[in-house]
Amino acid sequence: MERVGSRLCHFTIVLALLGGARPGWAGNHVFSVQGEKTYLNGTPFLVKGLRCSNALISDETTDELIENLDTFASYGVNTISVFFMGSRFGDVKGYRTDASLDPIYAARMGRIIEAADRRGMVVLVGCLYWGGSRAKHESWTQAEANAAVANTVAWLKQHDYRNVFVDVDNEGMAKRAKGFNNRQMVQAGKAVDPTCVIATNFRGPPPPEADLSIHFATPVPGKPYIDSEATPKNAPGNYWGTYSKKKDIYNYINIGLYNDAMKANQKTDTIAHLNAGRGYMLASTWLQCVAPHGPNHRPGGSGAENDPGIRWWLEFLRAEYGPYTPPATRRKNNER
Repeated sequence: MERVGSRLCHFTIVLALLGGARPGWAGNHVFSVQGEKTYLNGTPFLVKGLRCSNALISDETTDELIENLDTFASYGVNTISVFFMGSRFGDVKGYRTDASLDPIYAARMGRIIEAADRRGMVVLVGCLYWGGSRAKHESWTQAEANAAVANTVAWLKQHDYRNVFVDVDNEGMAKRAKGFNNRQMVQAGKAVDPTCVIATNFRGPPPPEADLSIHFATPVPGKPYIDSEATPKNAPGNYWGTYSKKKDIYNYINIGLYNDAMKANQKTDTIAHLNAGRGYMLASTWLQCVAPHGPNHRPGGSGAENDPGIRWWLEFLRAEYGPYTPPATRRKNNER
């Protein structure tokens, strides 16, 4: 750990120059993990969320998400995910080549985190997104991957953003493509701030230093599990396969469209996860597509061709679990 931390000094110093929190900002909500459960301000907190991974594309996309947080909370949503790198088709370059955070994207992320905190909501902060994204830096080695996570955690700590948890490598894409060691990335983040909640997302059990497993990771005893990218399991051609992508089209297709069987499967999956005490975050082409069709950070409609969207799932979520009521505001001044 000492060696990992010592190699990051240059990168973390850069963070002092970045924008983000307004002067005097102090968040009111702290996300934490104890055993197999997640908590917010010490109150049991079961993640019910939306994957809004391309929210940093522009000020307009960031604004639309913030403007709809109250609406999403009214349906029961308490968590959103946003990525510094990627995601597919959005190609957000939130990291510079040297693995420092780009101030423009950091400022947008900061606005989202603060707006979420004011509503008692949580943000999953995504770091690396490799795969088909053009946002990746092919020149990166393990050192830059570690530094990107360390810089992200240091920025969160600098701005006292505690209503968050971190995904170091979406679906383990960088691990598969570049051989990056996700455990080292977690260790790099923990070296900067041991209290930061960090997850892994590759196929397999999370390393000992990770606080929880998400999406592709294997659920293990003693740690919480959240499906952070949940889609219907019965979409024709696979939801993220031919159902949503077509050769030579650099965007999603079938945006926000669901047949009755897909809706039923998504609802059944939601109940299975939440009733088992595992978090669940809906992912959709409706939320993640790019211009001129999105991203769409609003409910939309029934999922039909003439009424695309995810309102059908949001209405189901509210009917089953009710609107989101945040816990009492945070901590004493000296609580971290």
